[in-house]
Amino acid sequence: MKSIALMDQAKEALLKCLQGVPFLRVEKEESTVAHDRTDWRLQVRTAAGMSTLVVEVRNVGQPRVIREATNQLLRLKNDMPDAYGVVMAPYISPQASEICLKDGFGFADLAGNCILSFDQVFVSKEGKENPFARKRDLRSLFSPKAERVLRVLMSAPGRWWKVQSLANEAAVSLGQSFNVKKLLMDREWMERGDGGFRLTAPARLLAEWEENYDFRRSTVREFYTLRPIADCERLLGEACAKNKLACTLAGFSSAARYAPMVRYQRAMAYVTGDLDSLAEHLEFKPVTSGANINLIAPYDEGLLYGSEIKGDARVTSPVQTYLDLRQMKGRGEEAADFLKQQVIQPSWPENA
Repeated sequence: MKSIALMDQAKEALLKCLQGVPFLRVEKEESTVAHDRTDWRLQVRTAAGMSTLVVEVRNVGQPRVIREATNQLLRLKNDMPDAYGVVMAPYISPQASEICLKDGFGFADLAGNCILSFDQVFVSKEGKENPFARKRDLRSLFSPKAERVLRVLMSAPGRWWKVQSLANEAAVSLGQSFNVKKLLMDREWMERGDGGFRLTAPARLLAEWEENYDFRRSTVREFYTLRPIADCERLLGEACAKNKLACTLAGFSSAARYAPMVRYQRAMAYVTGDLDSLAEHLEFKPVTSGANINLIAPYDEGLLYGSEIKGDARVTSPVQTYLDLRQMKGRGEEAADFLKQQVIQPSWPENA
């Protein structure tokens, strides 16, 4: 159900988009046209004569929702072949805007970003800061519990899931599993089938996740030691095993075991337990700069999902390793890209 406030905001935004066209004049506005089920019609006069804009307004601008709006406009074309369709929403994602343009329709968001092209009119505005952007949506998709679901999906791209089985595997509630499924469906990054649903766009998911991932949510302690890095990693694993602490190599330490070409001079590990006591036992010296050992208390146990034994140590999953490395400028980004090309992408279905 569209609110009156949303409709009023949409009208104001669209009229502002058209204000800059010197030879265009608004002749008539008509809201909620019942007989053809449109949200709003706008008649304008241009140098080419009268034109009718048929506007569909949606509460959200994700691809699935916008595709529904364009399908509605396509159905109306039979009765109004000369009308120009426009889709509006508070925020319209890049993928959603492509759907509009591909079907021959214009789009506009409430911030005034738009592309409109009809008769002799062409209006293109972009880069306007949008206070309606997907902040709440992103918080829902990349919260710690939601990320647990994403890690499960990314661990087996192409596998079919049911909501319950996905929730069980990710150790989250049924509601959390359903919510993540809906958010990915709205982006058209999932598909339904007889087997349930499955992820179809791991590349797009990973790219958006990378932009919203924050390594600093975990507690990172920095230390220095004169011992060789390989010896430190071995001693760390032995000490954690003796004290029954979970220890999972991360970052460069993990990447080097997936892709031996990765070179590094700083050991990293997620560790549960008292980091300071562990470091003191291993004679790691706390430092504020020049560290070559990072011990990390994970912000959520989901970070360790998919960890596996590689050689002599347990390491974070390729996706988690990639996310962590992308937060480290320079060589971290290079190592992340190498890991993505050599390990992660080959596991994706074709055309992912």
